[in-house]
Amino acid sequence: MSVDRQAGLPQSLLLLLGSCLPVLGAVLLAPVLPRMQAHFADTPGATVLVPIALTLPALVIALVAPFAGLIADRVGRKPLLLWAMALYSLCGLLPLWLDSLTAIVASRAGIGLAEAAIMTGCTTLMGDYYSGARRERLFALQMVATSLSAAIFMAVGGALGENGWRTPFALYAVGLLFLPLMAKLLWEPQGDIDTPVAANAGAFPWRRLAPLYVLTVLAGVSLFVVPVQAGYLLSLMHVDGPQQIGMTMGANQLGVLAGALGFRVLSGVSPHKQMVLAFLLAGIGGLLMAIAGNHALVVIAVLVNGLGIGLMLPTLITWIMSQVDFQLRGRAAGGFTAAIFAGEFVSPLVVLAITAGEPGQLPTALGVLAVAQLLIALACLGLPKTAPIAAASL
Repeated sequence: MSVDRQAGLPQSLLLLLGSCLPVLGAVLLAPVLPRMQAHFADTPGATVLVPIALTLPALVIALVAPFAGLIADRVGRKPLLLWAMALYSLCGLLPLWLDSLTAIVASRAGIGLAEAAIMTGCTTLMGDYYSGARRERLFALQMVATSLSAAIFMAVGGALGENGWRTPFALYAVGLLFLPLMAKLLWEPQGDIDTPVAANAGAFPWRRLAPLYVLTVLAGVSLFVVPVQAGYLLSLMHVDGPQQIGMTMGANQLGVLAGALGFRVLSGVSPHKQMVLAFLLAGIGGLLMAIAGNHALVVIAVLVNGLGIGLMLPTLITWIMSQVDFQLRGRAAGGFTAAIFAGEFVSPLVVLAITAGEPGQLPTALGVLAVAQLLIALACLGLPKTAPIAAASL
């Protein structure tokens, strides 16, 4: 825990809510993509550029988050976060006035830069301000908060999109609200008093963290399977009602929330065993999706899948942050952010590669991914045996 000040509820809420802002870039445009596509129908390359406007922030985050982590360690967490908030609102609001699709795509790259710094900065400060069980609880709540915000932002974006495809971009003004609050309530930590690995401050522990980053990429791939593919799977069953699709997505989010909350219940279990359970649940859910013959079974499948996803991410980030001391924490958080968003970006591409563009092959692709998740669960048995995270970081 930081030795200079004690963080409380205001700091926890601010960092949790700040962690939700990068989610906005991923889900805000989804409901208005068809209208945006129609608006730029006469623009050369619009069929490619409009979808890129949605996915580009995730790619940029994956590429630059490690550098954001380096800046957080070298320059400071708070300055990085404040500059990122300003850039977030600036680039986020620009499409309200831009008439060039190319310029809008460029602004989305700026959003990715800002989101990489925001996610890295918030996660690093959680590790700085808290330790032990409190840190573990906050990382679990981070997963809960981002999952809830994804559902909320999707609904709000769709409602605002009724007034035009530009209107949802006004939500990026929220960064201007966070900026003064972060400037007032957050502070730059000076170091730890209880870090168990402080003796290894000199070199970044790549050997220990590399397997965890690989698992994080795989978790990112798993995370985006249901949000991206469930609608297509239901269409193969001739289920295309918005209410039924919404029920399916809601079941998945309910599973994610339950899995993240279950992470606290399993705090006495070693992290490698938690990862075995997480990928096992995700794989079982994926197999059920692959063989599902009706909507009810799909709902059960995505619920089980969500339980595994919800357990994966807080386990991984807590495990990663327990392996580094204060001086390296920004780089560790940046690596986690890059890995998770890299997995999210390639997730649809992996499914596309398996199906070869044939929609009818989607159940086969889901089955292949599910088997891969079950094999990953077995591989997690070979991870280094460590003490339960909460005990190790107290």
